[in-house]
Amino acid sequence: MSRRSAAELDPDAFDFECVPTTDQSFENALANARNGDRLTIDDGIELMATGTETDGIDHHRKELVLEAADQRRAEVVGDDVTFVVNLNNNVTTACNVGCLFCNFKNTAHQFEASYEGEHGGFTKTPEESRAIVTDALDLGISEVCSVSGLHPAFALNQEHHEILSGYENPASEVNYKPPETYTTDPGTYIEQIEAMSVEDIHVHSMTPEEAYHAIRGTEWTYKEAYEQLRAAGLDSAPGTAAEILVDEVRDVICPGKITSQDWVDAIEGAIAAGLDVTSTIMYGHVENVAHRVTHLNVIRDLQDRTGGITEFVPLSFIHENTPLYKHGVVDGGASDAEDELMIAVSRLFLDNIENIQSSWVKYGNAKGLKLLNCGANDFMGTILSEEITKRAGGKYGEYRTVNEYGEMISAIGRPAVERSTDYRRTRRVDPDADKIGPQLGPRADGTPMFSSGHREHSHPAVADD
Repeated sequence: MSRRSAAELDPDAFDFECVPTTDQSFENALANARNGDRLTIDDGIELMATGTETDGIDHHRKELVLEAADQRRAEVVGDDVTFVVNLNNNVTTACNVGCLFCNFKNTAHQFEASYEGEHGGFTKTPEESRAIVTDALDLGISEVCSVSGLHPAFALNQEHHEILSGYENPASEVNYKPPETYTTDPGTYIEQIEAMSVEDIHVHSMTPEEAYHAIRGTEWTYKEAYEQLRAAGLDSAPGTAAEILVDEVRDVICPGKITSQDWVDAIEGAIAAGLDVTSTIMYGHVENVAHRVTHLNVIRDLQDRTGGITEFVPLSFIHENTPLYKHGVVDGGASDAEDELMIAVSRLFLDNIENIQSSWVKYGNAKGLKLLNCGANDFMGTILSEEITKRAGGKYGEYRTVNEYGEMISAIGRPAVERSTDYRRTRRVDPDADKIGPQLGPRADGTPMFSSGHREHSHPAVADD
């Protein structure tokens, strides 16, 4: 598919080759799911669509799929609802990729020292990142998650700076400008990981897109880059930047981003370097159910080969402030029924990944809790500072305390369980305790994370340029 600008995009212009037609019936697909058989792509499409012979979602059939998924969840992981006590520390919003589903970024030239205008973005130095993580450790966090824009001055290490500077026109050839071009130097990826690796905090960072940025202009492999990052303190890598792992969709929503195969190669490189990884899907925009299930199949095949994926995270597209919505390419995101079926079919299709996450940031508390009865078993993390979804138009807040987790999860009759990022350490939360705090972080002692007066929009400060 040829690449088009946002102004040229039109929903009727998409001529996708991957379409939701199958030789399977809904009834057979549901029987396969109930029997615990490994589902085919046709099975998944039938379940996701509640039958392809008619348009729209059939409510009765949908409930049958949700019931099967909830039963499978109980069989695979039991009734515990897990969550992690974590902090988001995104280093920079500077980015030139131009993904049309994103409103997190700020065009990188706005961060240059010569730029005279104003913008709402930020870049943090390694020293600032370290201070933010150190302060958050006192709140009891066990994980820092860092996902950032692709700042042109970001390089893996000093050698990488030298390689990129050697190009005749590095700005256009390898998206590189030297740190002195900018008001704030983000440091190198190695320096940022080292800075955030305080005490025994789990550092969860370096998406496949960031890993691509960290080896651009070189002949280095993803494995080599992730080995250096692991030595600097990286503990696991987030499998975001996946969006839909079908290139005809990526050509529409993120034409400047890495390909589906690049994403797979990067994740395999991270696992080969000894890191755990997560996996995601971002759905509810221009894709169809066949694209969604094809994506699930890519993830399942990857897990068959590597066994390194700890969880799968469906991310419902938040449309309000994104170019896709502003240019009329989409008129909204996924429906409630689509969200339910995405969680349910993920549980049924991904027979080799134990943990399926429901995101309160994307779905809110009420729907997020409901999705825990549709096949999900994990309820995300405390977050403490959420910037990406908020900038896209998300409205469900920026953090949840351990005490709030205990109250919410006990309301659906399930046990709340604090977990480590890798799910290897857990501790059950007492829902009857008046004040509940984290216990798995390096400085956690069970005391509440915040005083009673600390409310929704408080979060650790970020440095603005």
